[in-house]
Amino acid sequence: MIIPMITSAEALPVVWFVLIAVLWTGYLVLDGFDFGVGMLLRPVGRDDQGRRIVLHAIGPVWDGNEVWLIVAGGATFAAFPEWYASLFSGAYLALLVILVALIVRVCALEYRGKHDDPGWIRRWDWAITISSLVPPLVWGVALADFVHGLPMDSAHNVIGGLPVLFSPYSVLGGVALVLLCLTHGAAFLALRTSDEVRERARRIGLAIGLPAAAALGGFVFWTALHGGHARVVALVIAAVATLGVLGGWVATRTHHDGWAFVGTAIGVAGFVACVFSSIFPAVLPSTLDPAGTLTISNAAATPHTLTIMTVVAAIMTPIILLYQGWTYWVFRRRLSTRQLAASAHEPGPARS
Repeated sequence: MIIPMITSAEALPVVWFVLIAVLWTGYLVLDGFDFGVGMLLRPVGRDDQGRRIVLHAIGPVWDGNEVWLIVAGGATFAAFPEWYASLFSGAYLALLVILVALIVRVCALEYRGKHDDPGWIRRWDWAITISSLVPPLVWGVALADFVHGLPMDSAHNVIGGLPVLFSPYSVLGGVALVLLCLTHGAAFLALRTSDEVRERARRIGLAIGLPAAAALGGFVFWTALHGGHARVVALVIAAVATLGVLGGWVATRTHHDGWAFVGTAIGVAGFVACVFSSIFPAVLPSTLDPAGTLTISNAAATPHTLTIMTVVAAIMTPIILLYQGWTYWVFRRRLSTRQLAASAHEPGPARS
């Protein structure tokens, strides 16, 4: 039996497809709990002191978590320029909405504590809540569109505007990711805080956990049906993701906060993994013309570019992961109202 040899030119697009999937997974798992914490700012932190504790919980890490998005976008642009061009041109308005929301969130986190005025603080609190809701909603829709496809012609141009991004399937993806981020954020707050804030986070996590598992299960199993050659893999991932969220809910009930966070993280990771495993070897299917479908072959950069990127990634990725892991280890202690009361002044940018 003759086994065909796979050249580096054929293997590198597959490697970078997997790496980009990992980057998107890392981004949504890490910034996902930031989004959840932002959405839960008002119901969990019912007074200014409680809200300060909620924001202190993500203060040391939220900006580092957003770096994953920058790296994922840069890797997509460099490794699959056709994919990047079609996606960003066809979904320009949706991505602009996400960008504005992320900018508003940064400004809100920076400026909330600049004035000791209740009206000023209240307006920025609402800005944090809304700007934390928009990104997971739109990202969920966008990832669902990776599977469902967009109306592209043979030149890979997306035909139609913002309405073509929305379908019952893509809306379910957006809703599922929002609910996942809420449960993920609640689990993170239960893990990182104490006293009343922790108990309120746990109660909200219990209330949202089962609806989140139902929405996730509906979306990932619907996604797995699009899986083609990878349908079995997608079904396994879908099952693991759903069981992860259910396990997180059980862990929350039994006061195992660490395992609850692991369960919700598995749910978010499974959401992304199910999407990418279902579309492979395509990166953006066309619903208009099969010739317009982008695959890892016709959307990839040159082998020389991918080789250079692989060498750089092999060197830098372990360094970045070690640094971010060290950050989480340093700021691993729970926060309490006593610690906050002992602070001499309102904390800075990533703190307010």
